[in-house]
Amino acid sequence: MAKRGRGEETGLGAGARIAPGLIPFDRKSAERRLDDLLADAARHAASAQLAERLSQWRGARDVVSALADHSPFLWSLAAADPARLLSLLTDDPETRRLHILAETRACWRDAADQPAIMRRLRQLRGEHALLVALADCGGLWPLEATTAALTDFADAAVGACVRFILNEAREAGRFTPVDSENPEVGCGIVILALGKHGAGELNYSSDIDLVVFYEPDGVPVAGRAEPPSFSIKLAQGLVKLLQERTGDGYVFRVDLRLRPDPGSTAVAVSLPSAFTYYETVGQNWERAAFIKARAVAGDIALGERFLADLTPFIWRKYFDFAAIADIHAMKRQIHAARGHEAIAVAGHDIKLGRGGIREIEFFVQTQQLVFGGRRPALRGRRTLDMLDALVTEGWITAQARDDLSAAYRFLRTVEHRLQMVADEQTQRLPRDAGELADFSRFCGFEDQAAFADALTHEAQAVQKHYALLFEEAPELASDVGSLVFTGTSDDPETLETLQALGFQDPARVAETIRGWHFGRRPAVRSARAREVLTELTPALLTALGRSADPDAALAALDEAFGHMLAAVELLSMLRSSERLLTLFADLLGSAPRLADVVASSPHVLDAVIDPAFLDPTRSDATTEARLAGLVGEASSFEDFLDRIRGAARQENFLVGAQFLTGILSPKAVGEAYSAVAQAVVRLCFAAVEREFAAQHGRVPGGRAAVFGFGRLGSREMTATSDLDLVMLYDFDADNSRSDGERPLEALVYYTRLTQRLVSALTVPTRRGRLYEVDMRLRPSGNKGPVATQFRSFLAYHDDGEAETWERMALTRARAVAGDVSLGDEATAAIQSILRNPRAASEVARDVASMRQLIAVEKGDAGPWDLKMAPGGLVDLEFMAQYLVLAQAHAHPAISGVVGTGEVLAFATRNGLLGPEQGEELRVAYTLLSDVFQWQRLTVDGPFDAKVVAPAVLRRIAAAIGMPDVKVLTSDLKETRGRVRAHFEHIIGAVGKSARKK
Repeated sequence: MAKRGRGEETGLGAGARIAPGLIPFDRKSAERRLDDLLADAARHAASAQLAERLSQWRGARDVVSALADHSPFLWSLAAADPARLLSLLTDDPETRRLHILAETRACWRDAADQPAIMRRLRQLRGEHALLVALADCGGLWPLEATTAALTDFADAAVGACVRFILNEAREAGRFTPVDSENPEVGCGIVILALGKHGAGELNYSSDIDLVVFYEPDGVPVAGRAEPPSFSIKLAQGLVKLLQERTGDGYVFRVDLRLRPDPGSTAVAVSLPSAFTYYETVGQNWERAAFIKARAVAGDIALGERFLADLTPFIWRKYFDFAAIADIHAMKRQIHAARGHEAIAVAGHDIKLGRGGIREIEFFVQTQQLVFGGRRPALRGRRTLDMLDALVTEGWITAQARDDLSAAYRFLRTVEHRLQMVADEQTQRLPRDAGELADFSRFCGFEDQAAFADALTHEAQAVQKHYALLFEEAPELASDVGSLVFTGTSDDPETLETLQALGFQDPARVAETIRGWHFGRRPAVRSARAREVLTELTPALLTALGRSADPDAALAALDEAFGHMLAAVELLSMLRSSERLLTLFADLLGSAPRLADVVASSPHVLDAVIDPAFLDPTRSDATTEARLAGLVGEASSFEDFLDRIRGAARQENFLVGAQFLTGILSPKAVGEAYSAVAQAVVRLCFAAVEREFAAQHGRVPGGRAAVFGFGRLGSREMTATSDLDLVMLYDFDADNSRSDGERPLEALVYYTRLTQRLVSALTVPTRRGRLYEVDMRLRPSGNKGPVATQFRSFLAYHDDGEAETWERMALTRARAVAGDVSLGDEATAAIQSILRNPRAASEVARDVASMRQLIAVEKGDAGPWDLKMAPGGLVDLEFMAQYLVLAQAHAHPAISGVVGTGEVLAFATRNGLLGPEQGEELRVAYTLLSDVFQWQRLTVDGPFDAKVVAPAVLRRIAAAIGMPDVKVLTSDLKETRGRVRAHFEHIIGAVGKSARKK
């Protein structure tokens, strides 16, 4: 029997018009329930009349019996009030529908309080739900009439609640309406309906998607009320009136999460804020949502003006093909879910599954977004209407329209029947065979096989047409499962997928990624950034899932996005290379310091793409050449300072990445960092010297050499080491004035030259800074001039002014830049100074005193402070320096050995240390220096094991070859104990160290 349109009145009641046999049912079970209802005829006149009518209306009896058999919800409504059921079957359904709507719209006027209006709305909802079910199941209304009836009731209910709340506020003196009879007029607050409600296509048991906006200066509040708080309370009150379950049930479940960035905004949003949000960070899925937006309650005129102003956001002037990729990304992510990859029947999701309702909606909405900016006829809200418009406009064939329209009507009808069973918002077919067979009959089919054939036929038709638009695009997700982050709520299957990937807090992960799409992080606010992010997300999450701590890695990335101005370059690079993505995920999980470098300067990843990345061999010369190549030709000295910073950052990142991936050993990484620092000093000194000479000329016969002390001198630098530098210079005393336009005396000349060098190395530019520089190891420390004349340097050490700690520093001095001849002469002089005979006992006493002084003044930060803690690296370095000062006279070669470990090894080979003692010190130095390198690579600042991410600690333990962090901690403690024992045996006892507070 063909369904009539909703507005066609025949003068006959619904019961007389329903044809028999529309819905198969279990006659025995249904008749028993019906008989129980009608058995009350003796007590209820309505039951008697109902029994009489149902005996006359065979079709109506069949439909009521079907409800009794298939729908516990509808049967509860029917059985609760036989008189109501009788009147619904007796009245014309359209007339009754209009009567219910009129009562719903007006019920706020007679409601004495909130419980009264809540009770009346729930009664009306039950009556309307039963009316719609009878008209739908009885074949009286087509799909369009059913969805329109459901939408009209939602509009009426929302409007009544808003009027009631405003009237309550008027009576309480908090609101002064323009029109007390119609308090919503000019109230400055509008309620927009989105989704199927906005489109007039509401489901039988659907949430309603509402957004509450207000005009900050347009809400006529009174008393102490303020527009923001007043609007928020209205939104909260609206939800309560509609959604709260009472003994009479509920009216509608309300979802307010389609407002701008619901995770960080109130339930009511000001119109200016909303407009700014959509203009700047509005997403394509929000554009699609606003296609269906409609003002349904409150200040309707205000809402319509807002939607008109929002037209440029929704409808782009030019064909918007970028929207296809973005919206299809959502659908492909949905299809990554297991169970959505093929058309099934048992357990099939008729909305999200292949060939489902969402595919038809995407088919329509995508073309609306792409073409609607230039084709106003494509700006309608209703899916079926827009299928017609797409044919008229020439974008699809009539056959596509007919196939998709038929499938849409079929699937939406099945959806309604699913929701009628228990008044639940579900789109998934039963998995149980018996339940599926029963449901097939509720849909009007004789058996499950017939229903399955019909469902498969319609779904395949949808797939065929959908594929023409979308299916050529590459998949975004692997087989791991669903990864859906559009909209505002968690997708259960996505949470399962995230957990399977290794994330411990999937809900937080999902909220973080949605936050990126909402523009909560500056780096991903641009449309292009979000497009790339959408494509990259599945691969990114998979890579992060393989890292040491996926949750911490994602949190680090989120923090990085918060600091970055733009992430398009970084995201594009990660998308282009799986190796980069894997490395970056590893950095985020176990080396957050390096990840910060990438976040601030994505181009450093260029070095990882270079095939040379896999080559561990490097030298001072090749490092300097590569750094000079990265710097290139600077247009000015300021440009050079920027370029050298970028080049050093990239080169240091390369060293760290090679260390992290196992290409460089800890010892090699210390040498590599030192080579980079040396190259930077050399290039900066050359640039500074040229710039300085252009102003002041050169000192005739003058020479200057830069020496590296400390870790730079011993080639043991870490990722965060500063530079200990000393500048030596020499000149002809008889010709000491420079020859430039602005001549300077040699002393002033080299002092200022040194200051310029320090500035070039330390001053922050827009590319950051290079190094911290410490020049206190020069003769007389901070009391002396910043540059030291070579003759004065020699005299200072020859005359006995130098203290033991200064000669200890000389053991790690090395020429790194400047005049080669002066560097060679000074190096030879330093070797001579180190080889002077000394009393070992006096050296030992001074070294022990120095160690005690450091312990008192600097203390240590606990057992993970591998440098300052007793038995740590300072103890080892001081032992090596003691051996040089005490033994170089007898063993000259030791003064030329570079590196603490190498000095200890030399001492062991030459009998200066016992074999067992030397081996223990060698092993200790290797362990402590290796862990120290990892500490400096992974974390900025002090290394506090209580604060550092557990994944970092686990990564360090694994890199050192320890089974776990507990074993590593124990081994470090025992090692430091042995080192301190050797220190006291070789040098002498040290007073109790002062622990830094």
